[in-house]
Amino acid sequence: MTDMNIRHLEPELLDGLAADDPSAIASRRDLVRINALMFQARFMASLMRANLQTPPLRILELGAGDGKFMLGVARLMARHWPDVEIVMVDRIGLIGKDVCNAFAEFGWRARPVTADIFDWTSDRPFDLVCANLILHHFDDTRLKELFVRIMTMAPLLVATEPLRAKGPLVATRFLRVIGACAVTLNDATQSVRSGFRGTELSQLWQASGGTPVIEARRGLFTQGFVGARVPGASMPGAR
Repeated sequence: MTDMNIRHLEPELLDGLAADDPSAIASRRDLVRINALMFQARFMASLMRANLQTPPLRILELGAGDGKFMLGVARLMARHWPDVEIVMVDRIGLIGKDVCNAFAEFGWRARPVTADIFDWTSDRPFDLVCANLILHHFDDTRLKELFVRIMTMAPLLVATEPLRAKGPLVATRFLRVIGACAVTLNDATQSVRSGFRGTELSQLWQASGGTPVIEARRGLFTQGFVGARVPGASMPGAR
């Protein structure tokens, strides 16, 4: 049994597959269902709404994948945030016009960017950076490097990551019930082992020069985190 007290990082199979590989396509389809089962979009929307004082004009998403996760967030937030530009960065260009058009139905302007999140920069600031199921791919050194980059682009990071605990690890065995493919079964287990617990993200954020706002378990499988760039910036109403 894996020691849940420490993170165990290994490459996930999906990261090594070509975008058009049938196994990669099947695994991305599984991820849409897994995000729904974990209520990731709801947790992300809740953290955003609770920790931003005013509606954002520009949001940056890191590791956007096919864009469907953030589309789910937009669906939940459009009534509160009706006019948003969302820039979605991923190293593989998977976001099609159909997804961008779906964002437009909510009044959001989607701009996909194909780039490595460690290399890409923007000449305009963002109000918020969000990350879903992406931070656990990186070791502590790389995370601190990424956090420093994030703080140059926006005053706030909101993240929803895998909770590293025995319960979620056991739960990955039951993904077979929803017909998850072999790649997903492997990667789900690895995601839990490389996930976060306690105040690990807060400590890394603070070590990078930022101020943690909140870090806590969300639901059964998710570790939620909010970090601010400005020292001592506890957001009013944050929870």
